[in-house]
Amino acid sequence: MKTIFSPLHAGHSGQTELVAGAIVPGFEKPSRAEIIKARVEAVKLGPIAEPEPHDLSAAKRVHDAAYIDFLPTVWPEWEASGRGGSAMPFTWPTRGLRGDVVPKTIEAKLGFYSFDAGAPFVRGTWDAIKSSCDTALTAARLVKEGQRAAFALCRPPGHHAGSAFMGGYCFINNAAVAAQWFRDQGASRVSILDVDYHHGNGTQEIFYSRPDVQVINLHGDPMTEYPFFLGHADEKGAGPGEGFNINYPMPFGTTFEAWNASLEDACRKLAAYAPDVVVVSLGVDTFEKDPISHFKLVSEDYPRIGGRIARLGLPTLFVMEGGYAVDEIGVNAVGVLTGFEEG
Repeated sequence: MKTIFSPLHAGHSGQTELVAGAIVPGFEKPSRAEIIKARVEAVKLGPIAEPEPHDLSAAKRVHDAAYIDFLPTVWPEWEASGRGGSAMPFTWPTRGLRGDVVPKTIEAKLGFYSFDAGAPFVRGTWDAIKSSCDTALTAARLVKEGQRAAFALCRPPGHHAGSAFMGGYCFINNAAVAAQWFRDQGASRVSILDVDYHHGNGTQEIFYSRPDVQVINLHGDPMTEYPFFLGHADEKGAGPGEGFNINYPMPFGTTFEAWNASLEDACRKLAAYAPDVVVVSLGVDTFEKDPISHFKLVSEDYPRIGGRIARLGLPTLFVMEGGYAVDEIGVNAVGVLTGFEEG
């Protein structure tokens, strides 16, 4: 299996985030990607290549064009306003406030285009965002050209980014961009299988009214877990998309036995949908030691996940999402890939 990886991810480094009333160092840090890359090399998964550059037209197929155009302007505007540190919002339009007019100051624009303070910018953030999207598209091309599977080692991740908002460490929704690219290249149907602990609210929002991209999420119950405001089992899609959005919310403390029962049902529904290609939003923050998550999977479970996905018998693109137990992230993420290769 080939891996696509960009060293430009490292420019998104040293950022802070707002967590439980405190400004803390970002949990989403460069060592995550570097440790996964080292594990890919250690197990000899396959060759590693840098992404090919792409323009932003593919991203604009799933994101609002004005939002995408805004992203590269954030740091220059923030710096020009005399600020340093991490660029992040502190006000958001909400019920009773105007949300249809883009303000002029950078902090207000950041609030307009986000749903939380978890997607901060530093000087190298835009280059990392762009290279992460390029990584997904380059890996997608490998699958389109006949590879059984490819691994897009994306950083920053993407599944919390919606059509016109960032949040949760995510700016461009790499999995959604890739899924749309497959459709534009002739795939009649695409399934996105999101196994990250946190619900892929951005992916759901982007495809919620569409029947051509099935979105399946296995995740923490939004009544008690971030991102809180999407991910309930009764969210099944709207209009032409009704029935093509499937959520499996699970409680704190879920073990592999219960989690795997949801995966089995998800795989049955995915197979019945009969997509031409599967995009896996690969988060490993389901791990028992993850510092911001509450499931109880262990390292030995991850190859079993990969093996089950392999039994679908479909071309598969793996797109890296979350996982914050940094010491074990390489073993767990690459465990899914080796399990797939052996499945």
